[in-house]
Amino acid sequence: MDKEEWKSSFNKKTRILNQAHTWRLKFDNNILPNNINTGWSQYMRTTRARFKCTKCGRGWPSNRVMVIFHMRLMNGEGTVKVRPCYQRCKRCTSAPMEKPSVGSHNLDVLMEKLVEKIRIKCYHENLSSGNKQFISHEVKSPHEPTHCEGCMLGICTTE
Repeated sequence: MDKEEWKSSFNKKTRILNQAHTWRLKFDNNILPNNINTGWSQYMRTTRARFKCTKCGRGWPSNRVMVIFHMRLMNGEGTVKVRPCYQRCKRCTSAPMEKPSVGSHNLDVLMEKLVEKIRIKCYHENLSSGNKQFISHEVKSPHEPTHCEGCMLGICTTE
């Protein structure tokens, strides 16, 4: 997961928002789903990504990668905290949780959908949902809830 690529995509997408406001994306692995601070809004979304085990080198795709966003606009400054959910290798014992690698197209779609939610939740705009779709990965084995951080947090969906 390249944090700079996420921030760059976010910055490009937020250019359509009120020019008097500044927006920034911050990674925060401490945010929890449905545990939102006062004045913040939440958005959760599945995306598609690839993972690579740092222990054995095995790679795998997933079409069920949850991403948690907490956002707020205050005094002209917008902040979005983001937490992509990790997954663990199913072949290694005591494997670490691995960060997702979201491809450029899917990252672009994810940020576009995030900005739609910012417009709805922070600017109170009435929007219809866009129809740009994620590119799915060919997955050869079933989703494994015991290896998925989103499942462990109780938020993994088939959306």
